[in-house]
Amino acid sequence: MRRVRVHTRVRIPARLKRAGRPPLLPRTTRARRRTVQALMLGAVLALAPATWMHAVADSRLRTTADVPAQDVAVVFGAGLWNGRPTPYLAHRLDTAAELYRSGKVKVVLVTGDNSRIEYDEPDAMRGYLAERGVPDGRIVSDYAGFDTWDSCVRAKKIFGVDRAVLVTQDFHIKRAVALCGAAGIESYGVGVVEPHDATFYYGGTRELFAAGKAALDAALRPDPHFLGEREKGVTEALASAR
Repeated sequence: MRRVRVHTRVRIPARLKRAGRPPLLPRTTRARRRTVQALMLGAVLALAPATWMHAVADSRLRTTADVPAQDVAVVFGAGLWNGRPTPYLAHRLDTAAELYRSGKVKVVLVTGDNSRIEYDEPDAMRGYLAERGVPDGRIVSDYAGFDTWDSCVRAKKIFGVDRAVLVTQDFHIKRAVALCGAAGIESYGVGVVEPHDATFYYGGTRELFAAGKAALDAALRPDPHFLGEREKGVTEALASAR
């Protein structure tokens, strides 16, 4: 007996035909215009914090040779390896020691993380500076500088710093200057130049995302994680320097 093939055409619903296909562009000119405008607005909003930082900080950046003399240098923490400063932190401290030896600053405020007993950035920074000739009496430690905003606010409210030279890597210095300005500190920034290695590019990429938080901190001005009582460390160190 001969078999006969029967071909049956099945109608597939339109919604199933579209499943799995990439979304189509808006069909009308008006819709396409709105899409482009939305994308442009998103790009502007994403770049606005970085633009703000550049506008605020660019005129305040200097080198160790031409930075105006100030009473205080503020050095931001940048991590420890086996209890010692990481290379990036060591380079910041080397720069601060140079500023002290050249008479550009009288006191160094080291600000970093001491949230755990076994992790003490400020004391490691103090020891490193002392090894390079900065007298212990001219070094003041802030143990609750958990991020850049906290360090700036505490330098102003806890240690009474009104003017300072800020020391950090060049990819971070604009954010530091902008935030310390928002906290009420008139500052100049000395950016430490680093080789363009993986750490450098990681730091630069991180700054793109940190700019948004910085803009919010400057606008909302939240209290730092820990505030506490006013401390006399900087005042006493400056008095001993005179």
